[in-house]
Amino acid sequence: MALRQAMTVTDSAAKRIQALLAQRGKPSAGVRIGVRARGCSGLTYTLEYADEKGRLDEVVQDKGVTILIDPKATMFIIGTEMDYVEDKLQSGFTFRNPNEKGRCGCGESFHV
Repeated sequence: MALRQAMTVTDSAAKRIQALLAQRGKPSAGVRIGVRARGCSGLTYTLEYADEKGRLDEVVQDKGVTILIDPKATMFIIGTEMDYVEDKLQSGFTFRNPNEKGRCGCGESFHV
């Protein structure tokens, strides 16, 4: 039986991550996702370039991209799907997280 990864990535998100890493101009281990206490609901996602894998990072490899999950964020992110959406008014990464119990009205933060 195969182990399930902590999170999944849509094709759109994988393409955007690949494009961002290619534009960066220096080698990267991938992108790192975390959560931070912020916003009116308590937590917000963080996303940054990762120069190297942290000792306790959870590694997700999906659709040709490597995502490192900050160890403090893993319990909040398990089962999440990361997507990238573009419309006329905005573009950005979105997270469909089955652990969320609610979001603030502006969609900037969540709580579990």
